[in-house]
Formats: sequence, C-alpha cells, structure tokens
Amino acid sequence: MIDSLDLPQGGPDEVVRLRKIAGALMKQVERAVDAQGGAYSLFQAAILLDAKVRERTGELEETLDQLERANRDLERAKGEALRAQGRLSDAVESISEGFALFDADDRLILFNERFWDFWGDHRHEIPYGTTFADVARRLHVEYEAPNGLGEAAVELWLTERLERHRGPKGSFVVQLRDGRWMKINERVTAEGGRVAIYTDITDIKLFETQRRERELAEKSVVLQSSLDSLSQGVAVFDGALRLVAWNERFLELMALPNSLVVLGMGYEDYLRYNARRGEYGPDGERAVALRLDRAKSRESLFFEYTRPNGRVIEIQRNPMPGGGFVTTYTDATARQESEAQLREAKESLEQRVRARTDELKVAKDAAEEANRSKTRFLAAASHDLLQPLNTARLYISMLMDHRLEPEIHAAVERTDFALGGVEALLGTLLEISKLDAGAVPVVPGDFALSDLLGRLEREYAPQAEERGLALRVMPCAGVVRSDIKLLSRVLRNLLSNALRYTERGRVLVGCRNRGDHLEVGVWDTGPGISEDDRERIFEEFRRLDNARIKSDRGVGLGLAIVRRVARMLDHRVAVRSIPGRGAAFTVLVPRGRKRVAPEPPKPALPQELEAITVAVVENEPEIRTAMGALLKTWGCRMVGGATAAEVLVRLRAEGGSPPRAIVADYHLDDGVTGLSAIAELTAALGPLPALVVTADGGDDVRRAVRLAGHDYLSKPVRVARLRAWLVQAGIG
Repeated sequence: MIDSLDLPQGGPDEVVRLRKIAGALMKQVERAVDAQGGAYSLFQAAILLDAKVRERTGELEETLDQLERANRDLERAKGEALRAQGRLSDAVESISEGFALFDADDRLILFNERFWDFWGDHRHEIPYGTTFADVARRLHVEYEAPNGLGEAAVELWLTERLERHRGPKGSFVVQLRDGRWMKINERVTAEGGRVAIYTDITDIKLFETQRRERELAEKSVVLQSSLDSLSQGVAVFDGALRLVAWNERFLELMALPNSLVVLGMGYEDYLRYNARRGEYGPDGERAVALRLDRAKSRESLFFEYTRPNGRVIEIQRNPMPGGGFVTTYTDATARQESEAQLREAKESLEQRVRARTDELKVAKDAAEEANRSKTRFLAAASHDLLQPLNTARLYISMLMDHRLEPEIHAAVERTDFALGGVEALLGTLLEISKLDAGAVPVVPGDFALSDLLGRLEREYAPQAEERGLALRVMPCAGVVRSDIKLLSRVLRNLLSNALRYTERGRVLVGCRNRGDHLEVGVWDTGPGISEDDRERIFEEFRRLDNARIKSDRGVGLGLAIVRRVARMLDHRVAVRSIPGRGAAFTVLVPRGRKRVAPEPPKPALPQELEAITVAVVENEPEIRTAMGALLKTWGCRMVGGATAAEVLVRLRAEGGSPPRAIVADYHLDDGVTGLSAIAELTAALGPLPALVVTADGGDDVRRAVRLAGHDYLSKPVRVARLRAWLVQAGIG
C-alpha cells in the first residue's frame, strides 16, 4: 500500500519529513483492525494528508524556481552595473575640466585625474569617502585662500567657502595662490549631493588683462587729444594729488612754465608757485593751506577770481569717483565785460520801463474808470429802456389777444418780435459789460451735473418741439466743480445757438470722461461751421448766414459771452464741425469731490518699514553713517560696509533678520562697481531688490544699471525718493 502512493521524490528537508510522516501513518492503517471499520477511516485521513503534502511540495518547488531566476537576474544586473560604472569612469576621465562628485552626506565618491591636477596630485592623502569640509581644509585653504591670513581669518574664509558649497548659486571665479585663475561651478544633484566642475581660465584672464591694457593705452591717446582740443584749461590730479593729465590751454591761461607742469607734479607745488607770484594775495601761505585742505576733502568748488594781469578766470573743480579731481579753467574776461555792459543797459532800461509803467498805469486807471462809467451807463440805460419796452410788450400782447384784421395782426406780431430783439440786445450788452468790468463774481462749488442738465432739458424741450427738432439730454452722474450759474449760462447759449441753426434732425446734450475733467457739450445736426469761421464766430456781433430763419439769426453776442465766461471759470471751450453734417461745442470742466465719509488715517510710512534690514555698500564712511542714521529714523536696521565682503562678514557677526534690500554706490574703491557688489551679495543671500546710487549721471552708467535689472537714483539722494523706492520694492 505504501509503495502505491505517489509522493514527491527528493526536495528540501520539509518534503522528506512529510514523506516519513505519511509512511508511518500508512503502516499504522495496515496493522490496525477495527470491527466498526476504524481502519478504513484512518486510511481516508491518510489520503487527505497525502493531498496536502503534494500541494505544499508543489509550492515549495515553484518557490525554488523563482529564487533561481532571481539569482540569474541579479547576476545579470550586477554585470550591467559594473559595465555602467566603467562607462561613467571613462566619461568622467574624458572631461577636460576637473570633476568631483559628493554624495548626500557630502562625501567624495567620484573624481577624475584632471581634478587632482589642480591640487598638486594629493589623491593618496584624500581617499574616497572624505567629506568636503576635510577636502576644503586640506586643498582649498592651501591653494585658494589668500596669503597672509591669520588663523581666525582663515577659519572665516573657510566658513564662507563651506556655505557657498552647501548653497551653490552657480559658477564663481577665484585666483589661486600660484597665480592661476579657476572657475568653479557647483550644482545640487537629484539625490541631494553636490557635483563640482573646475575649469582653468588663466589664459582667458591673461588675454583680458592684455586687452584692457591695450584699450587703456588707446584711450589715453584719445583723452589727451580731446583735452588739447578744448577751449578750456584742464588739469587732472589723482588720489595722491599728483598731476596725471593736462592741456596746453591750462598752461596758457595760468601762465605756467613748462618746467613746473610735468607728469607727477604735486598739487601743493602748484599752489605754492601761485602763492609766490602773488596769485592769492598777501596771505599766500594761508590760501595754500586752505586750498590744500579742500582738495584732500574732495570738496567741489566753483568760483571766479581776477588774476594780477586783469584776466578773469572761472575755476570749477569736481572730485572723481576713484579719488582725485578734475579742474577746468575758463577765460571769463569777455563775459564779465559783456555782463557789465548788460547791467548798465538793464539799469537804463529799468528807468525807461518805470517811466513807461507810470504812464501805462495812468492810462489803465483812466480806461478802467471809463469802463466802469460805461457799465454804470449801460446798467442805467438798460434799466430805463427795458421798463418802457416791457410796458410796450404788454400792450402788444393785449392787442394780440383781440380779434384784429389780418394785416393789423401781422403788424402787431412783427412789432412784438422787434421789441423782443431789442430787449435781448440790451440784456446781452449789459451782460458783456458786466463781464468786461469784472462785476460778475465767480463762486465755485461742487454740484451734480445731472441737476443742471435736467433743468436745461425741461427749459428747452418746448422750444425744440416747436421747431420740430428732437432734443435729447443724456444722463450724467458726474460731479463737477464750477460756478453753477455761470456754467448754466454757457450751456444755455450753446443750446440756444444749436436750436437756432439746426433746421432738421436733433440736438444732443451730454458729457464724456476726460481724466480729471468732464467734457460737457452740445451736438447738433445743423449746417456746420467752416474751418475759416471757427474762430470768428466768437467775436462780438459776428453772425453766420446759415440760420434756418434769417430773421432769427440773433445779434451775434452769444458765443462772445460763452468765451468770456469760460475764461473767467478757467474752462476750455472747443468747437468741432463737419460742414453740412453738424457741429459740436464742448466745455472742459474739472471734476468735483463727492461728499463721502472721511477715510481712516493711513499708517505713517516709517511704520511700514519698521524692523527691516537693509544692506548698504558705500565706501565713504561719512555717507554710510548718514545713511544708517536716516534708515534708523524709519525704524530700519542698516548693515553696511565699504565692500560686499565687509557687509557679509557683519551680517554673520551681528545676526538678526536677513536683508530685504540692497543699496550700493556705483563707484567703489579699487575700481569695483556697485553692480559687482550687488552680484556678490545676491550670490550669498539670494535674489533681493537693489538700488544703485551714484553721482555719475552718464548714460553708460544708467544703461548698465538698467541692464543689470536694478533701480537707479542720482546723488545727492532725495530722501522722499529713497523711501518711496523701499516701499514700492515690496519691502514694507
């Protein structure tokens, strides 16, 4: 029975153990005899156990197959990895620059032969797995740090180098102790490590130096030629107060000998020579000391003085950014003589003007008195004439209410029309007289334009309907500032003219937005106005011949009043027209202020800048101190220095909040510009808004600052502009 069971052969120890258990069970079944059939039950259990054993054995064999396949895949992958590593090593070695790779723990894991060429082949002293800090201490300090640094300075330099490595901002250039120049480009890898490329750019630097020297020599020739072509005398002294450039005109104006004026002549020697020959008066030594102190303080000067020979010399001195100064000498003798002649002529002319002014004042007073007399006469005459005219019109109206013969009724209508014209003429003449005499007061105020336009619509709608015209007044919610009575007079005259001269179509009244003003106008579809008549229509008694009814042309004073009133209100009147299609008369009125609740007071500007740190690069200690005091009054903290390196050192030493903005002078010491200082600070601190301040207002400087993406402010710095820049840059 045992031999008939098909149990798996071989296999791991678990399979062997199961086979033994199965055999023992089978033997027990064969020996046991039970009257109730117990032997058969045991046999069934053994069969079930055999099935379980077969199932487990199959799973184990499948697992063994998978393990064998995995081992084969692992061996194959290992081979691929070795081949890839070999290719990577070949690729790294093929790079012409030095290459070094550090892992996420900042340990050296890969490099090439070129990398060690930069550092004197110390590869046996620095094995794989060395941290960058150890590499920097062993190599960068030995080859890269400047000579002569003390131990503390070396540690500070090393700290800065490690910070630049941990937060790389792209490439930077350093000069090694042996004179070589190296460009280092560090980047962060995807796994958090660092990769560095080292490039020898010594030849490039040497070429640039030679090119700059050649260009400087060429510029020196051009500069000397330019100086010699000037009509002014020019003398240039360097920071040590030594003469470095001049022209012949300088020697001529100051009558200096060639033996004195040579390259390197001291400014003090020049002053003492002038003192000995009496240029500075009797106290020559004091004058020399005073001028020498001013020159050392780099103080700008502008003055004139008369030489002993009578020649007037205008002297202007301006300091140069890198030290020293430029002085120009101009012969002002002819100008002084001309000014003296002009002063004499001016005094004579002033006497004549005063005499003529007195005469004009008398004439003006007489004219004003005559004008006032005319106004009083017209006022009295109009009053006296209007009274009987009104009485006459009452009688005429009474007659028109009676039934009259057609001929008599027509005569009465013509009489009423004539009396109306006389009344309008007298009223208009009186109005013009008052305007000319200044008897009409101007009372400006804010009011809603819709109120005035609504009144005009109600007033002139019947007249437009009577004439068969469509009058449309557009709604306007604007508030204007003007004299409402005088402005309504202007619009009434314009609207009356439009209705008088428009035969068919419509008249439109409305307004348009014009920035701080509203343009209020009257548009019509009348005959229009030719370009030649657009100015003449504003003259007194000027009437056009294109009225719809010849007898309704008016007296020609309406537009004259419009122009006078507009001038009193300081409102501009304009006319636009297309002959045959209509005309538009507009008045430009300033906007008024709506009556609203007062706005809450805004916080003071210094609070907007409170607790802000500003990095300042300024090589002049006095200016730096003044800038710090100014920023302090706004609640700011300034961290300043003569160079970007000094600023970075003080930032690390003082701690506190990081800078939120950079303010740098353009011309710093040793030919360094503010642009390079800003670049050095942003490389260490990250992108920051930057402002370049300078006394050099040349287009080249402005262009360079703009191209670098920074803002520009000329010296002397205006405090309001500086503060506005800090706020606008998003600092506050």
